[in-house]
Amino acid sequence: MGEVRVEVVAPEATFPLRQQVLRPHETFEQLRLAGDDDPAAAHLAAVDDDGTVIATAVVFPETPAWERAATPAWRVRGMATAEGRRGQGIGALVLDAVLAHVGSHGGGLLWCNARLPAVEFYRRAGFETVGEPWEDPDIGPHIAMARRVQSL
Repeated sequence: MGEVRVEVVAPEATFPLRQQVLRPHETFEQLRLAGDDDPAAAHLAAVDDDGTVIATAVVFPETPAWERAATPAWRVRGMATAEGRRGQGIGALVLDAVLAHVGSHGGGLLWCNARLPAVEFYRRAGFETVGEPWEDPDIGPHIAMARRVQSL
């Protein structure tokens, strides 16, 4: 498998994998998220020996609609692992880096809108479901998930 390391990268470095795994129907410009340019955001990528991005996520400050009083609150988006690299703990390494980023910035509520096939992945990392699942017409069934992160 070789060495895998997680790095902070420019948002654009995550776009090819985001598009391939999560949103093949969107252009790179459509993949840009409102939180991508937040100064507190962290764009994280797991890269292999040859520098290929094999997993990614972005985390930035955002309060969930169901808990407007949650401060601080952080949202993780664009969490993806390349096909053929799943089930090897690489996504967990990226999520660990997300948790470390949130913890180093004071902690708080960390949440996401998880695709239903990813629910167990997030549960293993301490997330719990919030509310009921819903169907996104472009990308399928989702459910909100959240967990608390302690300040480091």
